[in-house]
Amino acid sequence: MTQSYAPSYAAQRSWLGRAEDFLDDKGKGAWIAAMVVGFIAFWPLGLAVLAYMIWSKRMFKSMSCSKRARRGVVTGRSTGNAAFDAYKADTLARLEEEQTNFEAFLTRLRDAKDKAEFDQFMAERSTDEDDAQKA
Repeated sequence: MTQSYAPSYAAQRSWLGRAEDFLDDKGKGAWIAAMVVGFIAFWPLGLAVLAYMIWSKRMFKSMSCSKRARRGVVTGRSTGNAAFDAYKADTLARLEEEQTNFEAFLTRLRDAKDKAEFDQFMAERSTDEDDAQKA
């Protein structure tokens, strides 16, 4: 007796969802091939596939988030090794904190740059006004 390791949600998804899963499993090349075939068969279909690839950011990612979640990379499933699970949880928490801190740093950096540019603009403007009043 062989066991099937297919995801349990496969029967619940529409044919379009199953096609998306199939193309995700095959990789970015399969999406590009589907787009080319779509353009050859019926150009609006190819355009729709291209628009979907850009909208869903499949053109710019190596693996979609939903695919990673299905593989257990993102989920909090236990591996059965308590030490590794604790290490993984600590590492993920540390990485999330680092990401939050880095995003806050980038925001402060952008704000400082904007303020510097605004201060420079105001200084140039006041210099131009002083020159105009002198003349």
